[in-house]
Amino acid sequence: MGVQIGVLGGGQLGRMLALAGYPLGLRFRFFDPLAEAPAGQLAELVVGDYADEGALARFADGLSLLTYEFENVPVSAVAWLAQRLPVYPPPVALEVAQDRVAEKTFFQGLGIPTPLFYPVLTYSDLQDGLERTGWPALLKTRRLGYDGKGQKLLRSPADLEAAWARLGGQPLILEAFVPFERELSILAVRSLGGQVAFYPLVENHHAGGILRKSRAPAMPARLQHEAERIATRVLEKLDYVGVLAIELFEVEGTLWANEMAPRVHNSGHWTIEGAETSQFENHLRAVLGLPLGSTAPRGQAAMLNLIGLRPDFARVLEIPGAHLHWYGKEVRPGRKVGHVTLRADTPQELEARLVRLEALLAEVTG
Repeated sequence: MGVQIGVLGGGQLGRMLALAGYPLGLRFRFFDPLAEAPAGQLAELVVGDYADEGALARFADGLSLLTYEFENVPVSAVAWLAQRLPVYPPPVALEVAQDRVAEKTFFQGLGIPTPLFYPVLTYSDLQDGLERTGWPALLKTRRLGYDGKGQKLLRSPADLEAAWARLGGQPLILEAFVPFERELSILAVRSLGGQVAFYPLVENHHAGGILRKSRAPAMPARLQHEAERIATRVLEKLDYVGVLAIELFEVEGTLWANEMAPRVHNSGHWTIEGAETSQFENHLRAVLGLPLGSTAPRGQAAMLNLIGLRPDFARVLEIPGAHLHWYGKEVRPGRKVGHVTLRADTPQELEARLVRLEALLAEVTG
């Protein structure tokens, strides 16, 4: 029957894992609470609650190994499954990434700089924390929250009551606002045999807390080396297997860690056409113990997320070097429904194509 990989989560990342795995002769089964999960269009989908051990057992039956496509899978479910079949990345990586206080404490324990932070359980904690972080500061939930959800920027004392009313009553983290020059990310991959590879640094642009655009490779080489050193410490400490993304701030020529994602990552979508081996294929190679593929870029690349809009596909594909990825999801405001990768030989060519694509997308948003 061959190798069948189980994937917790059936979103677009899982869908792209399957698309990368089929040429390798792999089969997939997904687990997701939603029957309309996009990966179900490509492979078997088991619909169930992560707390339902019966559903998890049906999902696990006959699988060769297990991975996951988002980091908010309950660790208890992953630990239960790990008693029955190999799980990569290791569950400890999920534990660290799911709690922002644990995550930043972990980074600092490895000598990796982070923004100043303060755990918040009570309103008094929030007031004490602000004396340390100063203004402005970011108040976030310690768990869950993504694409800007579960956080509030505090600009002045006038913002406190509304922020507490919205987020209070659960474990929170207060972070000092970092006056960064750029937001970057490093994607690293480590195989079962310990082989390690790194993709070029990616420069990311967010709006409303959601990633809108990524460009690679990001220079200079000095920062690439620093990012690789940071990622290596994390990979080795966690005995990591698979693709790991670490989001970074460039602050006065140095790199600070913001957060990590123990999975394939939105800022690595450009690798499908823009690198010799995509992040998705390399994740599969890593968890199967296969030799890793080259992470070398194919010239210049950029990725634009399609968020809450469906452009004219023909007009997108008229742009030289454009590659469209549609996730098969219903279009809703603020929802990632696809992305476009652009490739070019030079930064100037890439910029011209980006301007054209961004103008086209602006027409759709009106």
